[in-house]
Amino acid sequence: MNPSNDLRRVSKDLVVSMAYELKIEGELIDQATEDDPLQFIQGHGHIITGLESAIEGMNIGESKHVSVKPEDGYGVYSEEDIIEIPRSEFPEDFPLEVDMEVTVEDDEGIESSAFIEEITADSVTLDFNHPLAGRDLEFEVKIIALRLPTSEELNHDHVHLDEHEQLEDE
Repeated sequence: MNPSNDLRRVSKDLVVSMAYELKIEGELIDQATEDDPLQFIQGHGHIITGLESAIEGMNIGESKHVSVKPEDGYGVYSEEDIIEIPRSEFPEDFPLEVDMEVTVEDDEGIESSAFIEEITADSVTLDFNHPLAGRDLEFEVKIIALRLPTSEELNHDHVHLDEHEQLEDE
């Protein structure tokens, strides 16, 4: 942890509580309110890189509009990430539905999430792109609170949602 952290500005290794709205082409896609903010450790890759870098240095209580391009968000959409696999790879009684998320394990045992694009008698087409890949993201963010993480949170590399003393805009 960086001992020189300014506890009034977003910086690496601080727990950030942030309210936000995410819109794509004007449509609200996701949000976290001031009463139930998103909490994460800054600088640890817990949020998309474009948003993480844009909030660096923001003050408690500060609001900002942030535009994130696909390469700094959920990635560029890739046709190569759409694959067709034999229907026989799924158990016979597995309930397949278009748009359903499935977890697939490769030959090395690595799991990946995909969405079912199409189902035929012989094959299932899977899309391994993130659902927001290739999309321009528009955020309205507000920094609600900042605090130092506990040593346990740093060791586990995530925020524990217990009651913690926070510095809030008053």
